[in-house]
Amino acid sequence: MRVSIVCVGKLKEKYLKDACLEYIKRINRFCSIDIIEISDEKAPEKLSASQEQEIKAKETNKILSKIRPNSFLIVLDLQGKQLSSVEFSKRIESCMLSGSSDITFVIGGSLGLDMSVLKGNDLSICLSEMTFPHQLVRVILLEQIFRAFKIINGETYHK
Repeated sequence: MRVSIVCVGKLKEKYLKDACLEYIKRINRFCSIDIIEISDEKAPEKLSASQEQEIKAKETNKILSKIRPNSFLIVLDLQGKQLSSVEFSKRIESCMLSGSSDITFVIGGSLGLDMSVLKGNDLSICLSEMTFPHQLVRVILLEQIFRAFKIINGETYHK
């Protein structure tokens, strides 16, 4: 099984980098995982709708260039489906059982994702109705991927 997370932007804070590295280490026991960072586009303080769309389009082109053909594509989107950890693990397990050995998650930048990525996915999920910085979302997603593999393998995880 191979899992990739394509993210817009780089982690800047050491505590977030450390948390990601810890979860990557834990996940590597179950599958191969890699983080693919793409640079975010610089945006002026006040954006027009057309400027926002142009930035999203540029970031989308970079995102799409990093997605492997035949990868099961899961995007994180505020309009996506909210899943419990058990439901999330069942979706990952279902991919594995159906022969999809490659899953790619996409975390957009601060402006979100372009419609071409949102419409071209296999699953769109929302981690929470709350808003989080996209750097923190990476840590939360990694934790949920680790939790999913623990559930799939029937292993205990703290309650």
